[in-house]
Amino acid sequence: MSKSLKRNVYQDIIAQIFRERYREGAGGFEFEREDIETTAKTMGVTLPKNLGDVIYALRYRIGFPDEVLSRQPSGMEWIIEGAGRARYRFVLVPLNRIVPRDDLITIGIPDGTPEMIRAYALDDEQALLAIVRYNRLIDIFLGLTTYSLQNHLRTTVRGIGQIEIDELYVGMDKYGCHYAIPVQAKGGTDQISVVQTKQDLAWCAQQYPGMRARAISAQFIGTEKIALFELTVEENAVKVVEERHFKLVPASELDQEAIRSYR
Repeated sequence: MSKSLKRNVYQDIIAQIFRERYREGAGGFEFEREDIETTAKTMGVTLPKNLGDVIYALRYRIGFPDEVLSRQPSGMEWIIEGAGRARYRFVLVPLNRIVPRDDLITIGIPDGTPEMIRAYALDDEQALLAIVRYNRLIDIFLGLTTYSLQNHLRTTVRGIGQIEIDELYVGMDKYGCHYAIPVQAKGGTDQISVVQTKQDLAWCAQQYPGMRARAISAQFIGTEKIALFELTVEENAVKVVEERHFKLVPASELDQEAIRSYR
């Protein structure tokens, strides 16, 4: 399925589901994964075997169709959350796009990425996760000692359903406090997901109630810079706790004056 066709089909399907279930003034409604397949058959289109790709594309890549966007009250936006096994929920949340700021300084970091990793990284997301890991950017950003525990962790959250955490770190500070650190990575034109942040934090609270959870999002800025965000959930909205921009450079090209300024 071509990229342009996928965009039209996925948006048309979700627009039809929205049209059938939305009621004026409602703050949300639920639907099932099976509804995606049923709607596609009614429309006479073929979907991929992984129906979750429809929701993924709408969340992170192509966005909602105009019919859905036109039903957003001022200052609010629709998101699709998990609502249990093979179930989803349209929910209105405060408008809060997480995008890198233009007015932050860039911090130079000696590049520790192995050339073999750069040569054979399969996609932007995998490359970003590897770069963050090999350069210990989570440690630098949070001021903790952290360890990568698992990549692409597929698990479930009560009341939400199946989720996937891009990479899970565990860490410790100088006082001995332990941390669970879910990381989501976005490359290319993919957007940082409010939904994924809420899911990741909910899973950490469920799985590691005795640990402090700190959700991190990483995104490429162009081809040379990486933005790291610490995010939290406040009043059902995802808020930025901290944001930093890093640039990996050969040690010989580090700006000594900039290093003195960091101090």
